[in-house]
Amino acid sequence: MKKVGIIMGSKSDLPVMQDAIDVLKEFGIESELNIVSAHRTPDRMFKYASNAKNNKIKVIIAGAGGAAHLPGMIASITTLPVIGVPVKSRNSIDGWDSVLSILQMPNGVPVATVALNGAKNAGILAAQIIGLSDEIITQKLIEFKKQLEQKVIDSEKEL
Repeated sequence: MKKVGIIMGSKSDLPVMQDAIDVLKEFGIESELNIVSAHRTPDRMFKYASNAKNNKIKVIIAGAGGAAHLPGMIASITTLPVIGVPVKSRNSIDGWDSVLSILQMPNGVPVATVALNGAKNAGILAAQIIGLSDEIITQKLIEFKKQLEQKVIDSEKEL
C-alpha cells in the first residue's frame, strides 16, 4: 500500500485537510496525519521531512495558513513531491498570504500548490503521482474522471 503523509500546522486546519484524507481513502491509498508546525516545532518538522522516505511516504500534502511556511520548509528538506494546501485561517488576509507563501517558492524548491482550501485536489494530485507506478490507482483515477464527466452530462439533462 502506498502512503501519503498529510501534515498541517495546527489542528484548526483539519476541517480543510479532511478532504484530502477522504479522497485518498476513496482511492484506497493509505495516509498518515500529523501536526507539524514550521514555527513552533521546527525540530519535529525537520525530523518528519528527513525521515519521510524511510517511513514509506511517497508524497507529502502540507496544509498551512497565515505565513504558510510549512510546505516550502518541508520541500527544502526532502526530495519527495510536496503538495501545498493554502488554508484560510482566522488571522489570514483573505487567504492570499497563504496562497502566495506556498506558491512563490525559489528555484530549486518546488511545491505543487492547489487552490485555497483545495485539499481535495491535493488528494487527487497525490493519487495521480502514486498512479504513475501503480496501475490499480491509475484505473481508479480513470473511473473517477469518467464519473466527473457523467455528472456534467447528467446535469445538462436537468436543464
